[in-house]
Amino acid sequence: MAPKGVQLVATNRKARHDYDVLETYECGMALVGSEVKSLRASKVQLRDAYARVEDGELWLHGAHIAPYAFSSGRDGHDPDRPRKLLLHRSEIDELAGRTQQESLTLVPLSLYFKEGRAKLELALARGRRQYDKRHAIAERDARREAERAMSRKGRE
Repeated sequence: MAPKGVQLVATNRKARHDYDVLETYECGMALVGSEVKSLRASKVQLRDAYARVEDGELWLHGAHIAPYAFSSGRDGHDPDRPRKLLLHRSEIDELAGRTQQESLTLVPLSLYFKEGRAKLELALARGRRQYDKRHAIAERDARREAERAMSRKGRE
């Protein structure tokens, strides 16, 4: 269950499967009104989204926030536009350096409202190869099986 004051909007479940998460950051987002209303209705997809540092600013690309159903034509927004992410300058500089030097990727993990403000959980991650994914799945299955055996042992 989410902590008090946090309302989960969307998660990128594929991200933890495709990437090894090294660090996570909580970012604010610069949004327009109709985007906020669409987020409150959970009309967002993070599947193909990624973040990139451009000209000293952090931008979210590939996130699809559906147009708000009740907005008129002039008040709408472009669903696939790049959105500015808000972090401290030192954090942006650190992310820029690490993504360039260590060939890491910035992947959004989840989007949520915290105290009424839209926040994005951004991960600094390294891509997994296919055999790494199979190994991670095998480890997870073995851990689950061990937990099941321990719970059965406790009931007897």
